[in-house]
Amino acid sequence: MWAHVHGPLEHDAPDHDRGEEWLVIDAAVGTVLARTQTRTAAAGSVHVPHPEPGQMGLTIGEGQDGSPLRWGKWDGHALIVHSFGDEDRVLLGVSPSGDRLLTVTHDQDVLALHLVADGSVVAELNADVLPPHPAFEEETTDDEAQAFFDYEGGFVDENTLVVGTVESDEEFGTGRHWLVDAVHMQLIDQITYPFEVSGLPRALGDGTWYTVSNLDHGLHIWAL
Repeated sequence: MWAHVHGPLEHDAPDHDRGEEWLVIDAAVGTVLARTQTRTAAAGSVHVPHPEPGQMGLTIGEGQDGSPLRWGKWDGHALIVHSFGDEDRVLLGVSPSGDRLLTVTHDQDVLALHLVADGSVVAELNADVLPPHPAFEEETTDDEAQAFFDYEGGFVDENTLVVGTVESDEEFGTGRHWLVDAVHMQLIDQITYPFEVSGLPRALGDGTWYTVSNLDHGLHIWAL
């Protein structure tokens, strides 16, 4: 089990002050197997799992100050942590194969595919390829009309991404969801649903994704 916490822990010395730490824990007995400082000041954080439980992504929100991304590897003896994205990337998902990561910049302008091995960027997609919302009116400024990516998305399957522009669309009407070619990082098309769908798309990696209804009373799983 992985946990991002603000120390000290129960059995630490009274003067222990290491700030925020990332822990690897034996889930059966609760023993801390490894721990390291993240050197962050989180307003919140989210774990993004890898198919192999010995690896884990941690995306940390520091509000307007940035979005540090940590990638951890636990081999049973040592915890090694890498920082990807120059403190400016939000981790959205891991490919089903475990080879690639999907991120969006803190300013939500650019999606990127990274190699898990070293965090290097292999392809990007800029939000300026997205068309304005159909309800966009000409008197609105260009900046207001420009769509940007949400802090949610992921791999529908190894070669297909689902992402949203719900936050930037809400001024004009229903938020839009998009399919992206994960091989060439090219926009495929806007998703057309059989009825109005609200909220963000959340990928499941097995060829499907899900959405939650507007009143949170329904969960819908979608497939191409």
